[in-house]
Amino acid sequence: MPPDAARRSDRSRRAILVAALELVEALGYSRLTVEAVAARAGVGKQTIYRWWPSKGPLLFDALVEFGPAAVDHAVGGGLDADLRRELRAVVEELAERRFDQVCRLLVHEERTDLVMLLLVPRRMALEERLHRAQRSGEVRADVDVSAAVELLVGPVYQRWFLRAAPLTGGFADLVVDLVLRALGR
Repeated sequence: MPPDAARRSDRSRRAILVAALELVEALGYSRLTVEAVAARAGVGKQTIYRWWPSKGPLLFDALVEFGPAAVDHAVGGGLDADLRRELRAVVEELAERRFDQVCRLLVHEERTDLVMLLLVPRRMALEERLHRAQRSGEVRADVDVSAAVELLVGPVYQRWFLRAAPLTGGFADLVVDLVLRALGR
């Protein structure tokens, strides 16, 4: 029976994506090369260029497929605990070198559309949790949930982007405390 080309292609694709993430974490974006990814993945660089025009789109696909840990939207500790858990998860994602490197590259290349795709799952989880809080009376009914989520994640992303101060779980907790006061609890 001849080898299955589709399975071989999928194996090569996965190896390339994993190699790209490992190397961007080890070397950083500026030192990452397609040649190094090809060597680590055990493929020719022409294979990489057949699927991706440059290392930016390659890294984006790698992050989408193998990026930050699966989003756990467990609830059960009350609104305060749920928001702290979600915002701390954002901080942890941003602290991952591979996530940091790829997001910074995408921002530099003005691909905010792609950055948003990476950030949407956490944002949606926060919006859903605040909608549940509105329905249960934990948050005022007149609160604009989308704006409240911006109040939660905006300072975290700003601190990450500007590197003005350390991005920590304690900072995430402070933001949650301030936002909960603004929501009228």
